[in-house]
Amino acid sequence: MLRKNKGETGTTLIAPNCEIKGDVHFSDVLYVNGTVRGNIYAEPGTKARVTVSNTGQVFGEIRVPNVVIDGCVEGDIYSDKHIELAAKAQIKGNVYYNLIEMVMGSRVDGNLVHATEKNTKAPVKAPVEDAGLEVASA
Repeated sequence: MLRKNKGETGTTLIAPNCEIKGDVHFSDVLYVNGTVRGNIYAEPGTKARVTVSNTGQVFGEIRVPNVVIDGCVEGDIYSDKHIELAAKAQIKGNVYYNLIEMVMGSRVDGNLVHATEKNTKAPVKAPVEDAGLEVASA
């Protein structure tokens, strides 16, 4: 259950020796160093951030304004603010983004979709080959 007092902030850690089965709802900062077998949700339009470390795994969709991935995600990712795909990011699913950063070595097995208010389903055709990134369509 989310806190009702918006003046409070908090950081949640899912440790490497921890596996969560079910959806995770949070409002501030979430670090996934372990495994989540469910969806991860945060309030849209907030500054909430989820970080999936290089030891982290998520089997479900992520709907968070700010997302940093350096581990494995099997599911779609939705971000209305910023997504960073680090060198060890492995995503099997579509990525819906407003602003995206991809580091050499990150991999997306799905579509990159630039999400705007008018169009949330237009695939992006960026010249990612020049940056040495690997993007595969589903």
